[in-house]
Parts: sequence; C-alpha cells; structure tokens
Amino acid sequence: MGILVLGIGNLLLSDEAVGVRIVEALEQRFHIPPELDVLDGGTAGLELMEAMANREHLIVADAVLTGQPPGSVTVLRDKEIPAMFSRKVSPHQLGLCDVLMALQLTDEFPRQLTLVGVVPESLAPNIGLTPTVTRAIEPALEQILAALQASGITLKAREESHV
Repeated sequence: MGILVLGIGNLLLSDEAVGVRIVEALEQRFHIPPELDVLDGGTAGLELMEAMANREHLIVADAVLTGQPPGSVTVLRDKEIPAMFSRKVSPHQLGLCDVLMALQLTDEFPRQLTLVGVVPESLAPNIGLTPTVTRAIEPALEQILAALQASGITLKAREESHV
C-alpha cells in the first residue's frame, strides 16, 4: 500500500484536536493525488489498524507532550515513535501505541513512520485550538510536506478563488 497521512485528536479537548486540524488544512489547501491517502482518524485506536497496515510511509499528525513549550513542533521517525507514546497525552494515544505494536507483531508495520507532533497549550474541554497551537499548524504542515517529498510526493497547492 502507498502513503497515508493520518491526523488524530479529540475535537472536544482544545489543542488535542491539532492532528485533525492539520490534516484538514492539508486537504483544503492541496490537491491530493490518488497515490496518497489522507485520513481523519479522530480518537479511533485499533479501528485504524487496517488503514495503517503495510504502508510504504505512514505520517501521523498529533498532539504530543515533549516537555517543550506549547506550540513547538516535533518530528520523530520510525523507532523513536513508540517510545514517545509511553507518555500519554490523551486516551486515543494508548490506541495508537497498541496499533503500532500490533502491526509489528503481524509483520504489517509501515516501512517508514513519521510523527509530526505539536505540543498542546490546553487540553481543557473546549472546541477550538488555542492561538499558540493554531500558529503551529503552518510549521507542522511544512514538516508533513517535507516528509511527503522525501517519499517522492510533491503536492500542488489549490488555486485560491478570486471573488
């Protein structure tokens, strides 16, 4: 299977939604070619196993706790990622770690794995990102575009409509 960009997060917990918002921005601003799958994984866990299995490259956008200031963007690759998820930000991450371990056990682990994470400022119940994390969407999106380019996919920006 090809490449999957997966955004995960809970829209009801403020900055926890950043992964989903990054994927939405990707779909709104760029033409998505047929060889690229883009998925809003929400808070799903093991339900995502089939979508994630046997990928050439899996790129995950999510909120992560790294100890860095809120709004910081972190990029982790391959074996660095399961260790990162031992520090849970939210309930869905237990599911993501479980899926990654299950994919390893079934020999369906992606050939390449990239996590683009943003440090949240608030995980309080609220719909909408904080201004700090909203500003991080652009640099996070640039990291996803760089990861795609490293896998041979260059996305073409949608033309803005002039009304």
